[in-house]
Amino acid sequence: MNDAPAGSKSEIYASLRESAAALFAGERNAIANAANLGALLWQALPDLNWAGFYLWSGRDLVLGPFQGKVACVRIELGRGVCGRAATERKTQIVGDVHEFPGHIACDPASRSEIVVPLVLGERLLGVLDLDSPRLGRFDAADAAGLEALAQLWIAGSDHG
Repeated sequence: MNDAPAGSKSEIYASLRESAAALFAGERNAIANAANLGALLWQALPDLNWAGFYLWSGRDLVLGPFQGKVACVRIELGRGVCGRAATERKTQIVGDVHEFPGHIACDPASRSEIVVPLVLGERLLGVLDLDSPRLGRFDAADAAGLEALAQLWIAGSDHG
């Protein structure tokens, strides 16, 4: 973490929405905007060891822009936390990934995870995935903040 904004989680996420909106202004490329959003989250949120995107290929989730250690390249629908979020189209908060059946351990240091599905209408675009080495790192405030940022990315980018 380099540039953490101060304040409550809701204030931090409000600041991140402003920053993301400024980054997306005048740019519609989904990959470029995903790269900037991943970097913004990585710099601003404490206790992360991975932040990024898996994008829907039509068959599976494929690694997209991210910050952190190398990661799994492809994830099937329903597999792991990302696959479940994509299948259920519901944000997944996992306080202890070692207790999540079928967790995919790309980085053994990860202890908790949050995954936000990226959906435009009925169309799956992918997922936004954040991992932490700290147990119980993510909560409902993170879910609300990340869901708002995900919606900003969806609305601010072209998705072919």
